[in-house]
Amino acid sequence: MQRFGEKLHTLRNRRGLTIRELAETLGFRSHGFVSDLERGRRKPSVELAIEIARLFDVSVDQLVKDELEV
Repeated sequence: MQRFGEKLHTLRNRRGLTIRELAETLGFRSHGFVSDLERGRRKPSVELAIEIARLFDVSVDQLVKDELEV
């Protein structure tokens, strides 16, 4: 089982994106927030989780439920 941040890290790496590139794609000026998400220091809003799920073509359930893999 993976936590949200670990899953985000895995999906980002599969797509070949840097943290900065993902942050820019998601509309953030700085990569710090995305880095905090990956490290589990922050939790995403529902809206952000939906946006990330759409970006990586996975379900929101896959992202937020620890028992589901991506």
